Amino acid sequence: MDGAPVPAPDGRKPGDQGSGEDTGTVLVERVPAGDGQCAALITLNRPEQLNAFDGAMLAAFQEALGRASQDPAVRGVLITGRGRAFSVGGDIKNFASLQADPVGFPRFVDAFIHALTTIRTMDKPVLALVNGVCVGGGLELLVACDFAWAAQSAQIGDAHLNYAQVGGAGAMSLLPRLIGPARARELVLSARLLSAVEAFEWGLVNRVLPDEVLVETGIELVRGLAAKSAAAVRSARHLINTSITTDLEGALRLERTSALLHCLTLPDSMEGVTAFIEKRAPRWPAG
Repeated sequence: MDGAPVPAPDGRKPGDQGSGEDTGTVLVERVPAGDGQCAALITLNRPEQLNAFDGAMLAAFQEALGRASQDPAVRGVLITGRGRAFSVGGDIKNFASLQADPVGFPRFVDAFIHALTTIRTMDKPVLALVNGVCVGGGLELLVACDFAWAAQSAQIGDAHLNYAQVGGAGAMSLLPRLIGPARARELVLSARLLSAVEAFEWGLVNRVLPDEVLVETGIELVRGLAAKSAAAVRSARHLINTSITTDLEGALRLERTSALLHCLTLPDSMEGVTAFIEKRAPRWPAG
């Protein structure tokens, strides 16, 4: 990506399709997804600093996530970066003073963890669109999302050890769960960067796309989600996320209970069946 919003195949830009606001270090767009619904496109916007987080950017990012989480029109959240990086995590240039502050540094780390927790716990899908270099806290941001797609030019790794740092927001705990402990050890200890294709082969990203269609393809995913029952999407996402940290027998019991509750009590379920039988588009209840 060249630092400008990525054009869609027909030449449109995401910003041409919806409303947005520039908060300085974070760009937020509400891109229409049909029937009054939208995708929240959040773009990290410190391209000269490779989208490294400082305190101001982190606060703006948390605010953008919070608004997207609370906005009933938002059916999915897309996170990407402007310029040649997705994100390199914390702004290492500030760490000489920040790490000397026994109060300020823990606050910064906790604020970053809080943002990633917001991603993991919101009731709508979050997709990382990795447009370029993604290391350190950028990798931790990636693994906090439901899944990630990468541009062909993307490079992904941990790199904390290059600066005698240790990841504290998911690199040591979520990464092994995503790609397995052996690969996590290799990625962390070698500090090397994977190409987009290698990241796909390792299971870090689900798809590799041409740079010029990365964002538009993510928007199309949310448009597909907007045609589905919001309640059903929430239920499915919650069950998958819960099963990861639950033993198999417990997860299976929870899945059965939740499926019965959903199918027997929520009007969306019967509406989906009725619409199929009547060969029409479903009309989902609000919410």
